[in-house]
Amino acid sequence: MDNKKIYLTREGLTELKEEYDGLVKGKRPEVLGRLSQARNLGDLSENAEYVVAKEELSFIDGRIDELEELLKQVEIITNNKSHSAVKLGSTVTLTVDGKRESFMLVGEWEADPKDKKISHESPLGKALIGRKVGEKVEVEAPAGKILYTIQSIN
Repeated sequence: MDNKKIYLTREGLTELKEEYDGLVKGKRPEVLGRLSQARNLGDLSENAEYVVAKEELSFIDGRIDELEELLKQVEIITNNKSHSAVKLGSTVTLTVDGKRESFMLVGEWEADPKDKKISHESPLGKALIGRKVGEKVEVEAPAGKILYTIQSIN
């Protein structure tokens, strides 16, 4: 990974720390135990359990390394009380074709469209940053251009 800042809400940071702790304190020791038991069964070249446990351990170790690097680069999104312009951490209510939708603007690692969390790096996120209530924002989408109007910023 490069030294790019990883923007997270406090909740997002907590989730990543919980995943890291779960892997380091729970999943990894469990897989190491399975690997040790499989190794004790003898011929490793024909031992499917050993191969599976070894691959799983490799995956877990890779994810632990990724999380450690990620956690070093985290910058917490603070939401000061100024709601004059859209920024990271803002919840923005938009209208599009007469329908109202609200989104929270988060860092790319925390983005989850099903949970109405969009990345500041997404086309809509980029278009919203720095905009104010009442402004119209046009975003290029696969289906064509979509025009959003900012109704509120929280």
